[in-house]
Order: sequence, then structure tokens, then C-alpha cells
Amino acid sequence: MTLYEIAKPADPKALLTSYGVRSGGVAIMADKMELLYVHIHDLKTPAANILKQDALSIGADLAVPGGVITCEVERVDALLIATRKQMRILAKKELAQPFGLKALAQGLSRLLKERIFPTRIMGVINANDDSFYSGSRFQADEAIAQIEQMIAQGAQIIDIGAVSSRPGADPVSASLERERIRPICDTIARKKLHEKALFSIDSYTPAVVEYALEHGFELINDITGARDTALIDLAVKYEVGLCIMHMQGTPQTMQADPQYEDVTAEVDAFFAERIAECEERGLPRERIVLDPGIGFGKTLEHNLTLLHNLRQFTHHGCEVLVGASRKSMIDQILPTPVEARLPGTLAIHLKALEHGASILRVHDVAEHVQSVAVWKKLAGRS
Repeated sequence: MTLYEIAKPADPKALLTSYGVRSGGVAIMADKMELLYVHIHDLKTPAANILKQDALSIGADLAVPGGVITCEVERVDALLIATRKQMRILAKKELAQPFGLKALAQGLSRLLKERIFPTRIMGVINANDDSFYSGSRFQADEAIAQIEQMIAQGAQIIDIGAVSSRPGADPVSASLERERIRPICDTIARKKLHEKALFSIDSYTPAVVEYALEHGFELINDITGARDTALIDLAVKYEVGLCIMHMQGTPQTMQADPQYEDVTAEVDAFFAERIAECEERGLPRERIVLDPGIGFGKTLEHNLTLLHNLRQFTHHGCEVLVGASRKSMIDQILPTPVEARLPGTLAIHLKALEHGASILRVHDVAEHVQSVAVWKKLAGRS
């Protein structure tokens, strides 16, 4: 007999199946294999005491600060540590408890809902001359050649914009933005490239967005988070998807000392609000993509926190997009010019996939296709 410790499985069900476990047992055991860590903000102390005892009674635990048992303070932050099975039990138990635990139970149930999306690579084309990375700037025929190359390399989505959103970028008129994007859209339609990949328009200008949608584009990538309801209405009219990005401020002001009390909770609340608005106007959440906006009104610590907590956003039932390609957070970790930030980009994006993202917005398609394929094989993912 031999024994050795194995790595934490990315797919517990696949691992159990490899041991010949029958289907019923696979579902039961898989729920016991994944340990979850749930941050609970502003929990009433009596609720913390009840939850602590209920958690301990089933083998889970709740980490709380000292003084909770004597209710020295009214509210605390706590960390719930439990398997999926234990979380399901607690979600039922707390429904009958006071002090706000019913709402907590409902929140746990939402967190336990999982939708698995295929990984997709979104290639970036900037039809302007002032984007922060010069290697993404293409116009007219050059843009089409780059699009065709990205599709051949394995990009499933092509994101095209004509206005820079880098910190401090100058605003551009709607007419100039449309003039930049028009020949590219025309050629995509003429060559029927939209039959080979999904095209995304990176714009928050309704006239520009509609021109792209008329030419075969099927996703609106809105860095302003659908605050302009005209974009939601266009998504409904053309039956296309809408990517909602979180940004604090505007490109001109977003990096002027961004502040959050809890960046994960605030971004999550923003998504909930915008999804509700979309659904009210007729856009189902199945056609919504969420982007936490790495680098858009965030410090390095804010960005790192969001990347660690990406799975929180999956409870909305939407795909999660991350775009950290060659961004300044890499330079803040290790001083590196934009042209040399590909390794850092790959590290961030693979961690994003591990934590729940399914779409990566990238400048370097071939490198991402290869790294994702190897990562999936190493992680035992299909």
C-alpha cells in the first residue's frame, strides 16, 4: 500500500468519478470537498453568537473578534468557514432565526448557486492613436488584418473601440468616434467576419453603438456601466449582450484618490442595481456580462481585492469579464514598461479564471490561448 497527498481538485466531481464513485455518491461527496470562506459584513452580535453555535454544531466555524459572546459591540465583521454541504444546512437553519439571519440565509443560498461558463478570449482592437498600449492601435485595413489574425489564433470575441479610456484621456466627439469606427464596421459586415467570431463595440455613445450593431456586432461593452439607459434599450432592440463595467468617476477623474469602504461589496451592489435596471427595461440577465473594472477608479489594493473576490460576482448568474492586460497594476507590483508586461498579464488572468472569470479581455491572443490551454490541463478542467 502507498499513500500521498494530492492537490486540491479543480473539479471534485471529475476526481470522484475517476475513483469509480457512482453518480449519487459523486454529488454528495463533492459538496463535502470544497471549503468556502464567506465574509459577513456588519453582522449583529446576537446573530453572530447564534450563527457561531449553529456552525460549530455541524462541523463548520465562524471567525469573530473577541468580545462577541458578551455583546460588547453591536455589530461585527465575521468569516464563515464551511463546506458547500454545511453552507446548505446553515442556509436552511438560519431562515427561522432572528436578528437578520433570515437575510443572511437567503444570501448564502444565492452564493451557492453556480453557473459554469466556457472560457473565452476577447481580443482588443483600438481604432485610435492614444490608447495606453501602442500594440493595440490599428486603423482601417490594418485593423481588419489584425482581427483576422486574432480569430485565427483562437479569439472567440473581438472588442473594438475608437476612444481611449486610459486615466486622463481626452474626450472625443461622437462624430469623430463614429468616423474612426465606420470603415472597420463596414468591412466586417462586407467580409462577414461576424460569422467567425462575436464582435463587441467598446463605446458608450448610442449613435456609435447602433452603427456597430447594424453591422453584425452582438455585444455592447460599456465602461460607464449602463448608466445611459439608451444603451440598455439598444441591447433590447437588437437582442444583443451588454457588458456592464464598474468605474468610480470618469476616465478623466477615476484615478484621483479612489476611495471605498468595502470595494467588493460596493461593486457587487452596483452590479445588482444595474442588473435590476436592465431587467426592468427588458434585458434578461442571461445576456449581461459583468466587469469589475480593474484599474478604473481603483488603487492596486482595490484591484487585488477584486481579483481575489471575483467569485462573489458570479452569484448574479452572469458571465464575469476581467481585463487587466498590460495595465499599470503590474508596474506597481514590479516596475515594468507597458511593452514588457505580458508575463504579469498572464499571471493575473489565470488567477482571474481560477476565481470565477470566464472572459479575458487581452491584447495578446495567441499567448493567452496557449496559457489557458495549459492551465486547464494542469487544473484538470475540460
